[in-house]
Amino acid sequence: MPKHFIKVKENFTCDHCQKKVTGTGYTNHCPKCLYSKHVDHLVPGDRKADCKGLMKPVSTQVKAGKFILFHQCLKCNKITRCKTQPKDNKDLLIKLSSKPSPEKKVAGVGLEPTTSTL
Repeated sequence: MPKHFIKVKENFTCDHCQKKVTGTGYTNHCPKCLYSKHVDHLVPGDRKADCKGLMKPVSTQVKAGKFILFHQCLKCNKITRCKTQPKDNKDLLIKLSSKPSPEKKVAGVGLEPTTSTL
C-alpha cells in the first residue's frame, strides 16, 4: 500500500451543504463550503476510517503561496490537512486564515469541538 496518498476518483454529495461534487482523484472536500468527511484512516485515499464523521474546515495556512486547509472531525476530533483546489471558495479560505492553525498543536491535543457554522 502507498504510504502517502492513494488517488481515488469519486463523485459525492456534500453532507453539509448538499452540493453535488465531481471528484478528480484529488478531491478531498466540498469546494463550496469546504467541509469534508472522515473516510481515510492512515493514508489519504485508503477509505478505511470507521468514524465517517463530518469534518469542519477550521483554519487555513499559506505555504509556498498556496492555501493548506485544516479540518477537524466533529465526531472524533481528528485534525487533518490537505491542499486546496482552484475551484475552492476563496472568500471562505481567506476567512479561515484568521483562525489559529492547529499545525503547532501538541500531539494528542486537538482544537475544541465546535458546532458553529461558517
